[in-house]
Amino acid sequence: MSAILIEKACVEAKQKLEALGVEQTIQEELAWVIGSYSYDSNPVGLYEIGGKALEALKEVKKGSPRKVSKKLIDTLEKAISEQN
Repeated sequence: MSAILIEKACVEAKQKLEALGVEQTIQEELAWVIGSYSYDSNPVGLYEIGGKALEALKEVKKGSPRKVSKKLIDTLEKAISEQN
């Protein structure tokens, strides 16, 4: 179940980064690991790049708190913490 949660959180993080127009490299990495996960069902990359996305989103939130929802941050943190 946690793999599904991290996949969903990574998709949401990618969409938010795209909407904000920031962190192009992380967006591309997220796209790659999301596609890879759908192919091989190995979530390792989702956790790694999801962590990068989480840090990037936290940085955006520091400067502009209303641009990134607390719910998105919480979802990513929860999904990453459930890594087995």
